[in-house]
Amino acid sequence: MREFKRLTPYGEALNLMLDNIEEIPETEEVALDNALCRVLAEDTVSPIDSPPFDRAAVDGYALRAEDTFQAREYRPVEIRVIDEIVAGEESNARVQPGTAVKLTTGAKIPDGANAVLMQEMAERDRDIIRVLRPVAPGQNVAFAGEDVKRGEVVLRKGQILRPQDLALLKSIGFKTVKVKRKPRVGIIVTGSELIEEFDEEVLEAGKILDSNSVMLAGLVRQYFGEPRFYGLIPDDEERIEETIKKARGECDLVLVTGGSAFGERDFAHRFVNLLFHGTTIKPGRPIGYGERVFIMSGYPAAVFAQFHLYVKHALAKLVGARDYEVRVRAELTERIPSQLGRYEFVKVHYEGGKARPIRKKGSGIISSLVESNGYIGIPEDSEGYLEGEEVWVTLY
Repeated sequence: MREFKRLTPYGEALNLMLDNIEEIPETEEVALDNALCRVLAEDTVSPIDSPPFDRAAVDGYALRAEDTFQAREYRPVEIRVIDEIVAGEESNARVQPGTAVKLTTGAKIPDGANAVLMQEMAERDRDIIRVLRPVAPGQNVAFAGEDVKRGEVVLRKGQILRPQDLALLKSIGFKTVKVKRKPRVGIIVTGSELIEEFDEEVLEAGKILDSNSVMLAGLVRQYFGEPRFYGLIPDDEERIEETIKKARGECDLVLVTGGSAFGERDFAHRFVNLLFHGTTIKPGRPIGYGERVFIMSGYPAAVFAQFHLYVKHALAKLVGARDYEVRVRAELTERIPSQLGRYEFVKVHYEGGKARPIRKKGSGIISSLVESNGYIGIPEDSEGYLEGEEVWVTLY
């Protein structure tokens, strides 16, 4: 079998791919209920102040702070209550010297008042309160625009919308939001040894149940895309060529698993003008990319690594997503040796600030993926990391 003449360094291959990918221009308007994890297509500007008025931050009495300056527990100041309101109501009374309005948290501060006395700091007898402690101007008041100001950019283009982002948009009057169209991602799984339905007899005869299709579909959905499965394709050169051509015409990105090396029945790489073919990553060395098509390994663990090291970055570029990776510092529980010249994708389990390497090896070991929740990238010029060393873990 012909071997790779040159392995492209990981970073070089990644840049070649990213330079070849262009952000898709199409956007769509979606309801906030359907916007979770979508990518914002434009900066979002608040049309209002939030809160839109000065409001009480506690249950108590709106009054003039200066009327309380002399108040002490041993010498209370008496103030007359002239009105009572709850959140959602507005008082028509104007607070004058020596008067107050009783209100609840969130209620609008009446005219003339500049502070709220917590109700625990007063003793009430009918319409008179005895103030036990002084308050300062502005105390216990949430001022208009304290959260968000009118005209302020509250979310930037490329933001991956989280529940708290949707809450903010809702609080300033948005019902819909403009997001990037989901990239259409074609998934083609090749290999005559693969079957789709469980059949014990067939499996014992040498066949393998496909798992790449469902894993890649899930990963594509996780990273902004809309998967389209083109089926299990046997090692038939003509059918593989036709399927890749069809998927390229219908999708923004195409993922082909199997046929990425140089075996006699490795056909997939023959039908794409590749920018690179064979990189320094381990596992997943025989990955190739060109013309918006990834030619990937057949083994699930290698496919998983190739997706995280290359494909998710392509998807993020297509939609202009920012901050799509979560990375944490962790202390290694064991030494991880590495071979110079290889960029190693090391699966780990991260918990409580520590990273434990998953010792199960092999590109076909799916259980190693299940036991892990992140990875460490060891660059080509490193011989690995020592036990107790602090490293970056990318969570997934």
